Formats: sequence, C-alpha cells, structure tokens
Amino acid sequence: MSRDLIPLTTPDVSGFARSLSRQLTGREAPPSHLELLNMLARAAGFRNHQHLRAAEAARARLDTPAAPPEAVDFRQVERALGCFDQGGVLTRWPARRQQQILCLWALWARLPAGLCLDEPRINRLLDTLHAFGDRALIRRDMVGLGLLRRGPDGRDYQRIETRPRPAP
Repeated sequence: MSRDLIPLTTPDVSGFARSLSRQLTGREAPPSHLELLNMLARAAGFRNHQHLRAAEAARARLDTPAAPPEAVDFRQVERALGCFDQGGVLTRWPARRQQQILCLWALWARLPAGLCLDEPRINRLLDTLHAFGDRALIRRDMVGLGLLRRGPDGRDYQRIETRPRPAP
C-alpha cells in the first residue's frame, strides 16, 4: 500500500510540544501508530489524522492550477449558427459532421433535464426545435453521440447530463 506524504507544519513548536506532552502523559503503554498520528494531528490543531489528510488534500487541489480552457473554433460555431433561424429553430441539416454535432448540442441544451420522455413527447419537442421534418435522424444521432439515453424497449428517452467535447 502506498503512503501519502502529508506535510505537517505548525506556527508554534512550543505549543505543539506542550499539546503532545499532555496527550502522552499518564499512558502505561506506548501509543499505537494510529494513536500517535491522531495525537500529532491534534497537537497541530486538527481534530484527528483524517481531518489533517482532508485539509492537505483540499490544499493540494486548490494549489493545482486549473486546466486551461479548451479552444473554441468560432468559425465552426458561426457556420452551425447559420443553420438556425432567428427563433433558434434548426432550419436545415448541415452537410459537415462537425457542424451537425454542434447543432445537436444546441438542440440538446433545449431538452428538459432529468425528465424521462416517451417517444411521442420527444417527437413533439423535437418538432418544435427543427423545421426540416426528420426527427428520427436527430433522435438517432443524439443517442449515438451519448446526448440522449433510449430505454431498453425504445419507447423512453432521457437527456444525459454531460459536457460538450472539443472538436477533433
């Protein structure tokens, strides 16, 4: 089992030693490994060793720089936007796959989250979101991309909560 290296610092070594001495006084047997870890953590001002570990893990996460934002190809977004009318209805199915995926993400964002929709209801909803009359194409593509989950019998659909992936 690998060990986590957990740094322990204290602003007052004298107070740390006093606290540790109080905890060790009156013991007949030496403390176990875990008892000693808990004593050290308490002497440093933590509730126990787990609290010290959790605090150190949180500090490490906060010190880690955030991942840089993914680059956005605004030309692709602009081209996909050309497939929608002023009301946000998809008027035509783009020829290029990357634009199709962007359009599907735009439609996905307008689907209700957390609801299980039967096929007639998802069809009515998709009909309000596009104007070229091929809701089956949109449904199949969304399921294929992992944006929708289809029930085992093919009658129920549910939006899958996920983040858009960058274009290849």
